[in-house]
Amino acid sequence: MKFALRVAGKYLDQPKLVEKLGKVVPLGLGACAAGYAFYDSSRQKTDAQKRRTFVRDGLVLGATVTSALAAPKIASAITGKKLLEVFDNKLLVDSFIRNKAPEAKIEKILKRAKTKVLSLPEVAELMKTLKSADECNFLNKLIPPPENVSSKDIFSEIGWLSIVGAVPVVGGVAGGLLADKATGGNWRKRLPDKIKEGSYQYLANIFLCNVGAGAALAILEKKNIKSRMARGLGMVGGIILTGVIGGSKIANFIGDKVINPLFGYKHTKKDERTPELIDIGLHTDDIATVSLLSGLKWIEPMLPILYTVSGYRAGIGYRNHKEKI
Repeated sequence: MKFALRVAGKYLDQPKLVEKLGKVVPLGLGACAAGYAFYDSSRQKTDAQKRRTFVRDGLVLGATVTSALAAPKIASAITGKKLLEVFDNKLLVDSFIRNKAPEAKIEKILKRAKTKVLSLPEVAELMKTLKSADECNFLNKLIPPPENVSSKDIFSEIGWLSIVGAVPVVGGVAGGLLADKATGGNWRKRLPDKIKEGSYQYLANIFLCNVGAGAALAILEKKNIKSRMARGLGMVGGIILTGVIGGSKIANFIGDKVINPLFGYKHTKKDERTPELIDIGLHTDDIATVSLLSGLKWIEPMLPILYTVSGYRAGIGYRNHKEKI
């Protein structure tokens, strides 16, 4: 079982696979956004509602997806974090084959690795066969192993992740304002709901979860706990305490005490945002937080998918009721 997990981890962290995900995600995310806009508009009763919904979803999702895809670069420009780079491994593989003369089966797999993503059985075969110190060193250069984030880098990583999550939410709100103007809606009246939903999505589903994971990891680092499982469980605990439990309350408090007075609104019980099943589902991005802080590289290209839903909900100003169109 342990070997199977190691093989799976090695397979997912192949540089060629990470590169392929980086190319596929933008196309897939754009196609899903367009499909949802068609689906959502088809559910409406009248032709006028269908047109307004399609325009609204198209503008909100367009702005959200565009900003989500740009978010890693924006966050990297702000924090100085380097984005993943895919190196050309042809020289590395050719040198190994020339010097070590591996058996034909291994040589065939290695030649495929120069241009292709290896399958799980192929990765397993390499791990079973290449066992000497030199061979393991080569395999780790070919498919670099996860590197745990050190205590020095924790909050730099958290800062990068939090910016990556914030950009799609801001983009969604901007797209929502544009959609209100395009569909003849009262954008001034709807703006507070968008800001409140945006703050809810960001605080409850993104930022505070990242802070909780980072704080837990910092504590584990101070106690010199190196176990990957212990670090993962500790970060999940930090996420639950700060984001899942406290995030919605903090977001509602800010909505009531800051955003409502700013726009001249009074607090009502109906206005409070309560967690729903989809909000719990959105905490899948916390798995990304834990995974990235644990050194798993294949998660990074997937981040735009995880944060697009939060941006869309902020853009339509969702508040525990069916939004008006």
